[in-house]
Amino acid sequence: MLTLKGITKEYPVGNGTVRALRGIDLIFRKSEFVSVLGPSGCGKTTLLNIIGGLDQYTQGDLIVNGVSTSRYRDPDWDAYRNNSVGFVFQNYNLIPHQTVLVNVELALTLSGVSKAERRRKAAAALERVGLGDQLKKNPNQLSGGQMQRVAIARALVNDPEILLADEPTGALDTETSTQVLDILKEISADRLVIMVTHNSELAEHYSTRIVRLLDGLVTGDTDPFDGSEAPNEPSVAGGLNAPKTAKKKSMSFYTALTLSLNNLMTKKTRTFMTAFAGSIGIIGIALILSLSNGIQKYIDRIQSDTLSAYPITISAETVDMAGILSSMREDQDGEISHDRDAVYSGSYMADMFDTMLSIDTKTNNLQAFLEYVQSEESGMSEYIGSIQYKYGTTLNIYASDTSNGIVKVNPSPVIDNLMSTFYNTDTLSASPVSSIMGISSGFDIWTELIDDKELLESQFDLIAGRWPSSYDEVVLIVDENNEISDIFLYSLGLMDQSEVQEMLQAALAGKKIEPKTESWTYEELLGTTYKLVLPTDYYVYHSETGTWTDNSINADYMTYLIDSAGQLSVVGIIRPGENAVATAVTGAVGYTGDLVRHVVETINERKIVKEQQNDKATDVFTGLPFADSSSTVLTDSEKAAEFSDFAKTLTVTEKAAIFARIGSVPTQKEINDKVAEVMNGMTREKAEQLFIKGYAARMGVDEESAASYIASMTDENLFRFIETGLSEDIRSSYAESFEQAVSSMTSEELAAAFDARVAASDEASLAALYDENMSAGVSESTLEENLALLGVSDLDKPASVNIYARTFRDKDSITEKIAEYNEKMSAQGREDLVIRYTDYVGLLISSITTIINIISYVLIAFVSISLVVSSIMIGVITYISVLERTKEIGILRSIGASKRDISRVFNAETMIIGFTSGAIGIILAALLCIPASAIVKNLTGVSGIAQLPLSGALALVLISIVLTLISGLIPSRIAARKDPVVALRTE
Repeated sequence: MLTLKGITKEYPVGNGTVRALRGIDLIFRKSEFVSVLGPSGCGKTTLLNIIGGLDQYTQGDLIVNGVSTSRYRDPDWDAYRNNSVGFVFQNYNLIPHQTVLVNVELALTLSGVSKAERRRKAAAALERVGLGDQLKKNPNQLSGGQMQRVAIARALVNDPEILLADEPTGALDTETSTQVLDILKEISADRLVIMVTHNSELAEHYSTRIVRLLDGLVTGDTDPFDGSEAPNEPSVAGGLNAPKTAKKKSMSFYTALTLSLNNLMTKKTRTFMTAFAGSIGIIGIALILSLSNGIQKYIDRIQSDTLSAYPITISAETVDMAGILSSMREDQDGEISHDRDAVYSGSYMADMFDTMLSIDTKTNNLQAFLEYVQSEESGMSEYIGSIQYKYGTTLNIYASDTSNGIVKVNPSPVIDNLMSTFYNTDTLSASPVSSIMGISSGFDIWTELIDDKELLESQFDLIAGRWPSSYDEVVLIVDENNEISDIFLYSLGLMDQSEVQEMLQAALAGKKIEPKTESWTYEELLGTTYKLVLPTDYYVYHSETGTWTDNSINADYMTYLIDSAGQLSVVGIIRPGENAVATAVTGAVGYTGDLVRHVVETINERKIVKEQQNDKATDVFTGLPFADSSSTVLTDSEKAAEFSDFAKTLTVTEKAAIFARIGSVPTQKEINDKVAEVMNGMTREKAEQLFIKGYAARMGVDEESAASYIASMTDENLFRFIETGLSEDIRSSYAESFEQAVSSMTSEELAAAFDARVAASDEASLAALYDENMSAGVSESTLEENLALLGVSDLDKPASVNIYARTFRDKDSITEKIAEYNEKMSAQGREDLVIRYTDYVGLLISSITTIINIISYVLIAFVSISLVVSSIMIGVITYISVLERTKEIGILRSIGASKRDISRVFNAETMIIGFTSGAIGIILAALLCIPASAIVKNLTGVSGIAQLPLSGALALVLISIVLTLISGLIPSRIAARKDPVVALRTE
């Protein structure tokens, strides 16, 4: 069964070697009790360690069951120790932080035995040695004899073929020694027991064979193998290819965790302090992550709100403002063509005019683009929150109650009336009110709600009623204080619009205006109704002329029209949410896109619209034909020639009629000739006399004031002033003279005068006569203008679209997709489908998220230094743990644990510390987020700014585990490489 052939063991000492064993040749039977005797240092324990696989021989061969171990590698020796050998040591070598039962179970754990089977076998082994009632106790709660019996139970639990006992009674009294040896004697009946001892009396009493050693040599053997039983010959293959006594097993990760956890629990304070120290970096990073996450969420909210207020707008007709600005910048950045030796004028004005005159209005094919957007090919749907379609149709809305007169609420006349009043006062030119009113006039009181209910509900709180569910339902919009601007209230007819004029007149009179506050309950506002009048309904048809006439100035008709118009009802009241930074809807009333679509569809079905669309050549309002848009614009020269030819075709009566209309206005040539005649030979003195007399009469001042006024005038300015006055006088006197003359002239005389006027007129005068007399007979409007006036739109061809993105990243993705679309259209040669628009917000907001991320990364980098420091510290503490658990390492190796198993034990310990550090860090960081958020809210008014995300918390725990695991790799590797023999000797 077990054969030692020429076993030699040498230990290097300094520059030389020490030979502990010198060619040991022994053959052991399968079952016998062998005692190895000899003085200290003779090689007894070394021999035992070599037989047990704890130490390797230098020369010779150890043959187990006919298999040579000369080619065994570490896994083979581990399997050999676990399955074929059991150790009993002089000082028990039990793991102190494990119970008796767990100590015995360890070898079975390495063998891969199930938990239930392990418990059963371990309990049976302890019962066999008389400790069946001590399973739950720790080793330090037992006596020496009991601990040695536990060691024997541990050696027997795997049912090994060889039991090795190194001075098993050395630390026991005589009675206990007898008990232990009785057990070993009993065991030797069916297996090989080899015991190293100094006690020859006990050896002779219990052993069946005594081998004596001296200086590494066998000096005596009381029952050597005599050859009557042929020993098994070694396998030729040997090593890894030889048959094994059992399959190689490894320690489970759970076992490693249990061993390490129990060890750490024996040092609770140090473990907690280590974990807490390791958690400092985690706390720092968790707090930064919490603030960064909270700020990012706040920014995301701002982004969402801001982007809802500033969508990507693409119009059917657009001007490339980016190109214009770029062109102007290029002009300004051009090379300087002069030296810097004086002050020169820059050509910015000329460049600006050149640029502005070169502006080219581009047409976007929105229908084709929107079809692409809605297709799967575009891939834009995942980035778009909502698309709002804008049409050129105006919503004409009136108050439902007409008993006290007609009140128009949209477009609101309140601001226009205020502006009209201001422009009719003398205070306007010196007052800033005009600019303020100009800004106010741009308010949109009625605004369309975006088609993204989720975004609306995130930005607004519904404080009464419900959200609109059909086209004829609207909501009132109040501010965060539940207020609506009184400007809006007057416009909506909720406050008397006549009060606005009264307040304005009082303000102009210098009176102090007392603010007026009114309130309404939610119930009073809910159910408020308005009437929607379509642009087409203002016109009535006249059958006798076949034309349509605007009847909106007829109060009775408007009252009837409003009373019978479609009704809009207020069904809800919304207020901006507490955390809303900007909102997608402004104004006082919000309506749905369904209302716009309903209006467009209804208008398109009206009779006046169908009539105009069916007869595109005739103006339905005047019955006149539209001007031919394809005709070319005539030059002045062509107009002059046309009128000259036209004049030749006129009758005497027609000539007389035209001259009677145009003859009161002299030609510019006649005016110039008369002025030149008067100014011929004009002197300064005579000019001053004419000026003083004329200026005093016109301006209502005395001649002395007029004289002082012209004293500082140059001759050129004075003469120019007189020429201007003479021109006006000539026109006035000419008209008076003409009226007197024409009253006594016959038609023939007037016709002759017309011919003379035409003959004397220059090209510009003839062109003016053409414009006045020959452009009549066509409508002054165009088909497009009429359709726009009627509010006609094509639902498939909006005037513009607003594309809403929820985040800046989505917005960037949308712009990239538009760019891809443009490139695709250009590549196909379809330049007419290229979309042009100007992104006014893009440059402003593109880098906010990047800046926040950079700041977070920098802070995390700084705090990560503490993680590195704590990781080094944990590595040092793990190394200390290795030193403290050196004997445990030896014990585990003796029962078959591999080097990898030992590494796993200490890796498990570092993982436990890492998990504990991460958990402590996350818990403390979560608690610190509460005061951090309170402080930030107190300073900025922004609540909930510190929010630790669950994913971030889990990631930090994982990072903590990984870092501590990495920090423990070197110590665990050191532990795995420890010599088990040396480890067992370490105290």
